[in-house]
Amino acid sequence: MFDRDKARELMVAALLEAKLSASKGEVPAGAVVADLDGKIIATGRNRVVSLNDPTAHAEIIAMREAAKVLNNYRLCDLILVTTLEPCPMCFMAAIHARIAKIFYGAPEPKWGAVGSLFDMVTLPGLNHRPEVQGGLMAGECANLIREFFQARRAG
Repeated sequence: MFDRDKARELMVAALLEAKLSASKGEVPAGAVVADLDGKIIATGRNRVVSLNDPTAHAEIIAMREAAKVLNNYRLCDLILVTTLEPCPMCFMAAIHARIAKIFYGAPEPKWGAVGSLFDMVTLPGLNHRPEVQGGLMAGECANLIREFFQARRAG
């Protein structure tokens, strides 16, 4: 069984990805895809600016890489851990990929799709519904975002 302790270890890896994002001038968001034993299959970080790609969110990058590694677009029985609450695009991609469980850190009041702005988890008619748990290392995740935007405003 996958538990929050394993998820915390994965969040540390996601936070490292987010810090790499920030160091490249990208919004600091990071994600990992792992199996139920906690083995990381793929990582991702925001690359919207560097790739000139509005879909290059951390979660999308991590899921794309996991699909390549597994040679399968279905990511069944896998966990997505992300520093920020997924946006609608990322949440729907996780549904299409059949991600089993999503852990996220900080809520995203402007784009959050699993409770902050929208609650897409409860949409009727979904053919797959991942389990979602928020607030994992929320303070660390929120501080990273807050410090990034404070620095941008000051600079």
